[in-house]
This record gives sequence, C-alpha cells and structure tokens, in this order.
Amino acid sequence: MDSVRRRGRRMSLSLLILSGVLFAAGSYLLMERSLTRIALGVGVLGNGVNVLIVVAGSDPADAPIIGRVGELTDPLPQALVLTAIVIGFALLSFVLALAWRNWTITENDEVEDDVEDRLIIRRNSGSSKSTDARHREDVSP
Repeated sequence: MDSVRRRGRRMSLSLLILSGVLFAAGSYLLMERSLTRIALGVGVLGNGVNVLIVVAGSDPADAPIIGRVGELTDPLPQALVLTAIVIGFALLSFVLALAWRNWTITENDEVEDDVEDRLIIRRNSGSSKSTDARHREDVSP
C-alpha cells in the first residue's frame, strides 16, 4: 500500500508539472499577435486546466467499478473533465472559425492594436490636473 501511495504522489507531481508547463505554454501563445497562435493557446490552456482538475480530483485509487466502497476514486472530477473537453472543443472551434473569417476578409493573421485604446492613452498621457479636470467635466451632468 505504501509503494502505491508513493507511486501515486510521484504521478501527481509529474501531472502537476505537466499542468504547469501547459499553463505556461498556453499563456505564452495567448500573448502572441497571430490569431492561429492565440487559438492554439486557448486549446493548450484548456488541456492544462483539464489535467489540473484530474490531479486535484482525488488520490489515485481503483476504478469506481472495482473494489470496496471506501477505496474507490470519485468519478465527479472525471465527469467534469469530460464536460470541459467538450466545451473546450466548442470554444476552440469558434475561435478557429473567427480566425478563418478574419483571414478570408483581411488576408492577415495578425491582431492589430485597437485605435480607440491608443486615443485614450494619448488623451490620458497629459498632466494629471488636466486629466482630473476632463474627468470632472465628463462626470458632471
């Protein structure tokens, strides 16, 4: 029994490391400017979440069908992961459809800066007094 627990902890540690690597890779891909890489980042990050749910779900034990009631694995995290896989697939399909639509219209895969955000940054880059005065004018009825 003790060797099983040690093996289970080692497996949990390796799955935790895998989950961390998937989170890091997915986050890196989400910060890229290419829509294809963003879509891949969504998929990789979703897989990292699924692995984390499986690891956090329960200790390694027998399948819910075999064994006594006290030594069984809880099937709820596995059901949640199956649901998350389906939702992740739908989300990835939607993001890929948006990327494909953008590619067919603009023939460009890059995400451009938002013009309104640049205007707000330029407007707010002035002195704090003028910014406060403008804010008061915008807020007052």
